[in-house]
Amino acid sequence: MEIPLTKMPTARQPGCPFDPPKELIQTREHSPITPYPFPSGHQGWLITGYDLARSVLADPRFSSRKELMRHHPTIDYGDIEVPPAPPGEFLLMDEPQHSRYRKPLVGKFTVRRMRLLTERVEQVTAEHLDAMEKAGPSADLVTAFAKPIPAIVICELLGVPYEDRGRFQDNIDKFLGGEVSDEELIAAYTAVQQYLAELVVAKRANPTDDVLSDLTDSDLTDEELQGMALILLSAGFDTTANMLALGTFALLQNPEQLAALRAEPTLIEPAVEELLRYLSVLRAFQRVALEDVELGGQTIKAGTTVILSGNTANRDPERFTDPHVLDIRRQDGGHLTFGHGIHQCLGQQLARVEMRVAFPALLNRFPTLRLAVPADEVALRPETADIYGVKSLPVTWDA
Repeated sequence: MEIPLTKMPTARQPGCPFDPPKELIQTREHSPITPYPFPSGHQGWLITGYDLARSVLADPRFSSRKELMRHHPTIDYGDIEVPPAPPGEFLLMDEPQHSRYRKPLVGKFTVRRMRLLTERVEQVTAEHLDAMEKAGPSADLVTAFAKPIPAIVICELLGVPYEDRGRFQDNIDKFLGGEVSDEELIAAYTAVQQYLAELVVAKRANPTDDVLSDLTDSDLTDEELQGMALILLSAGFDTTANMLALGTFALLQNPEQLAALRAEPTLIEPAVEELLRYLSVLRAFQRVALEDVELGGQTIKAGTTVILSGNTANRDPERFTDPHVLDIRRQDGGHLTFGHGIHQCLGQQLARVEMRVAFPALLNRFPTLRLAVPADEVALRPETADIYGVKSLPVTWDA
């Protein structure tokens, strides 16, 4: 059988910052499931089709356990032993450990509770737009708008003191951005872990009105709370920040869609879902088969690592009409950007609230908003980053 992809692409096509790398699209055209040779020599599989990716994400025969993730898609780490996930870091666990940590959080991130946060998100957004306008008529939308809004909201939810947010955000940036040395990455990760350990102790001693304080009134240990906080803070910040920046970039590059959203504010909910599908900032998931599984006409052997390409699944022509077109009126929803199954993103409703507030507020405040540089000069995050996006987005408007 022909193998259409022998290594993961490291860049996107020039002039196509929103599309998956063409090699992945070509692989999907070849077959929704193909063999993938990992740099370590491990023979795994790459799934690029929507239906197969969705089925694996919901299948308990495929594991998320960290200690089984021995093979990296682009790096050969040799025979290094991978330890189990630290206590509390439930994204890298299976049942029943996964539910021990996720269950206490579910009720705190419901649709109703997140919608109650709308007023606060509106306040935070307005404050940053005020600052942008005052400092304008130009700005880097990443630092002025996209990063601080979700950072403030998630830090307030978990009770991170205001004066600590800048330092915390910088360290999160370093270990999720995919562009620092191993030494810097480890230092940033260690600093965040140390900070969260101290924060948990402080919350136990003096609880306040936040999610982390609520969790101290349980049988969870300090170490478990620290791991849970790390998952929530990093996921609640980086994904939404990149969606806000890259989403604005995509709208500015699709003026008909931008004009429709300005003219019909009620389109914001389908527009957010379409941007989530179209951009797929979380590019891939990884799973390991716990037993032999028949999938897409192939046998996935026990112990085999499977890469699920979220950005090609969300562009699968068998699932979405004209998948490479941004259409904020799209009716065929059901993207996999937040995952699927038991690991589906816990904070997805918070992310939706933030985007439904922030995009219209930005576009209404600055009707003449436009790029301040040619589109091909916008600095993109590397494909090695956990979350895809832009490093900066220079914009300007008529004062």
